[in-house]
Amino acid sequence: MSERLVVIGGDAAGMSAASQARRLRSAGELEIVAFERGHFSSYSACGIPYWVGGDVAARGELIARSPEEHRARDIDLRMRTEVTAIDVPGRRVLSRDLDAGTEAWTDFDKLVIATGARPLRPPLPGIDAPGVHGVQTLDDGQALLDSLERTPGRRAVVVGAGYIGVEMAEALLARGYDVTVLTRGEQPMATLDPDMGRLVHRAMDGLGITTVASAEVTKILTGADGRVRAVATAADEYPADVVVLGTGVVPETSLARAAGLPLGAHGGLLTDLAMRVRGHEDIWAGGDCVEVLDLVSGRERHVPLGTHANKHGQVIGANIGGDYATFPGVVGTAVSKVCDLEIARTGLREKDAREVGLRFVTVTVESTSRAGYYPGAAPMTVKMLAERRTGRLLGVQIVGREGAAKRVDIAAVALTAGMTVEAMTALDLGYAPPFSPVWDPVLIAARKATAAVRAAG
Repeated sequence: MSERLVVIGGDAAGMSAASQARRLRSAGELEIVAFERGHFSSYSACGIPYWVGGDVAARGELIARSPEEHRARDIDLRMRTEVTAIDVPGRRVLSRDLDAGTEAWTDFDKLVIATGARPLRPPLPGIDAPGVHGVQTLDDGQALLDSLERTPGRRAVVVGAGYIGVEMAEALLARGYDVTVLTRGEQPMATLDPDMGRLVHRAMDGLGITTVASAEVTKILTGADGRVRAVATAADEYPADVVVLGTGVVPETSLARAAGLPLGAHGGLLTDLAMRVRGHEDIWAGGDCVEVLDLVSGRERHVPLGTHANKHGQVIGANIGGDYATFPGVVGTAVSKVCDLEIARTGLREKDAREVGLRFVTVTVESTSRAGYYPGAAPMTVKMLAERRTGRLLGVQIVGREGAAKRVDIAAVALTAGMTVEAMTALDLGYAPPFSPVWDPVLIAARKATAAVRAAG
């Protein structure tokens, strides 16, 4: 007798889980019903800034698999259908067809919750005015592009200077806008320590992006036509023909909370290593709606990235399909760029290390992406944190030009393996003048960190 798998969410985690389960179990063994409230399935939200900026030519290039392709694989994907309630004891979900307005209950034997994250939208006066845009979904990206086409002015304000904020600043700059970025933090990129964020700030200013730190937005000002005309802070007003919000996201777990499922300190669903919701044998969760174990700090954290979501989906689908897989955790690796400036981090910042009670040393080194004599060698700054007593690597941050960001992967592997900075100095990394100095910048930092650990006793 066949079972029914119900999936809530038709993007990375949800459809990866459905697809992997289908590979392992036929339609006769496992019926799969998936609900997606939007217009698109299996797409790259991370690519939206590059579509807006013109690096990606068309929206369709961001879609990995269409609803029709999923249905051709015997997955009943129901678009524009929002799940509004989960009845855990009754093993069923209530869904609403957003176009027809009809509601229906659907029974499940196994359930996957992949509801993603929702953007933080501060309750500011004027926040819903025409010309103010978020960039969470493909629909959001299309609405922004349509607005840019209709707007005659060329002044843009980006609220927030995290990954989305700096990437959207680049996209708008590429479209010929005068761009101002407002951040309430001490420096842009709060995922970096302030000293490294200062390098990003300086580079953004050099690119022609006006970056205002410690700027708390108080309201969105509108004109006589109701459209946005400026963004106000406590200290000033910044004229705007278009405003983009990059204020971060939180787990979308309202359904799970109402159903009584376990949530963590950051509001995300809590799961075991198999991505099964804790205390619930037949309910799984993955993607931006869950919290995961930080392998460096040992604590749960919310890390909304497409890489993790796809891995979660693969793990969930394997377990539902009768195989076995686990997701052990993350070290917090992320990369971004603004124009030709590359930004990367993995592991803990100083603030993170202090919060978990770790004693540490830090070092910062200046180097180049290639041998200094080789054409195209670009400057690079690497900051490294190591545990004071043991020398265990705790985190790395990199800011530089071409060839800088992906070097963080060396540190990500070292963190996952629990390596010390001294052990890192012996890593056999690839070398040739077009690719690296004789001592790679990450290894230079590891040597300096080793000396700092020894000096600290």
